[in-house]
Amino acid sequence: MLDLMPSLGTWRPAVSGQRCAVATIVAAGGSVPRPLGTSMLVSEHGDVLGSLSGGCVEGAVVEAALQAMHDGGSRLESFGYSAEDAFAVGLTCGGELEVHIQPTGAAGLDLALLNSASGPQSSLALIRRLDSAGGAVVVPDPARFSAVGSRELSALLGGDDYLISAAAAQLEPLLHGGRTGLVRLAPAEGCGVSGPEAEPITLFVESRLPAARMLIFGANDFGAALLPAGKLLGYEVTLCDARPVFSSQGRFLDADHLVTDWPHRYLAAEAAAARIDSRTVVCVLTHDPKFDIPLLETALALDLAYVGAMGSRRSHRQRIDGLLDRGIPVEALERLHSPIGLDLGAVTPAEVAVSITAEILASRAPHPASACAPYPASGWGSLKDGTGPIHQNAPEHNNPEQSKVTPWT
Repeated sequence: MLDLMPSLGTWRPAVSGQRCAVATIVAAGGSVPRPLGTSMLVSEHGDVLGSLSGGCVEGAVVEAALQAMHDGGSRLESFGYSAEDAFAVGLTCGGELEVHIQPTGAAGLDLALLNSASGPQSSLALIRRLDSAGGAVVVPDPARFSAVGSRELSALLGGDDYLISAAAAQLEPLLHGGRTGLVRLAPAEGCGVSGPEAEPITLFVESRLPAARMLIFGANDFGAALLPAGKLLGYEVTLCDARPVFSSQGRFLDADHLVTDWPHRYLAAEAAAARIDSRTVVCVLTHDPKFDIPLLETALALDLAYVGAMGSRRSHRQRIDGLLDRGIPVEALERLHSPIGLDLGAVTPAEVAVSITAEILASRAPHPASACAPYPASGWGSLKDGTGPIHQNAPEHNNPEQSKVTPWT
């Protein structure tokens, strides 16, 4: 729904006050075209904003949305592959989708509320109540959200302190991590209650944070090749080097930030200013102990997604000895990817950039070891050598909560 919000101010059905229904992918399994949280709006006249699958299920979803507006209640529709009729309403790619459909207005989703919060901000979250009570909360600063201190969330949950406390443990990790997922809360009275009070409370969370950062240290050929590769993956890329004669070269101007400073000093300052977080990746390409050792000492003391350092096996051993001499604990050294990159046979700077980004992706989505994979230690190998589904529910960078279809009970 977050992706549709910027269009609400110009979409005629929303502007003219037509009744609408929002359809959202709330669970997915196998190969599916779009991720968890993808939404589509359907007006009472059948106009559509957005897409759920690129055409596979849209027709059926529109019909269900029109029916939901007629009935005035929300519903859940499931779509999967049918071997008997593969091109009927379903997913020919073999995946499964659960789509929640909810009318807007009244106890549903307030389009005016969403439109008022649809500015260009890079941080934004939406908490929607999918059970019969309905309602939504817009969170402008998800990284600092506190469930206990939110009046809006309290109103959404009926002021129930028990539910607010229970929600905090599940909501806050999703919001703080920029992730999407379902949160289910049992009523305080327990499972023995009958009637409407026994209905589980279901919240759907969508959270968007600024792009994660990639910090490249080393203004050289390898840094120049990794810079566009990092941007291609959606990172906000910084290139830092202490030597102005190198860092001022024109080939690095595409970096989001170009810094001339001692690497360890810059990283420490960014950490102190809270401009890096647990999604940040650090790539040390300087291949010079006077830069590498203090930089890695600083990096390994931080909560970072990935720390890698370039160098030969001999350089790696010398680097480890230097870090041990500085008192870096062995368990911290186990987080260091050195020599950097997956063993893809990379030689040129461009090939090494592919190797590094491949390892970053692998570290983001740990994969079980496979005996048939060329690299059983990591479990990552060629798709042609594996078995089973291609998509192993590996999380997206800002959406690791994508999961298999779960029962809607």
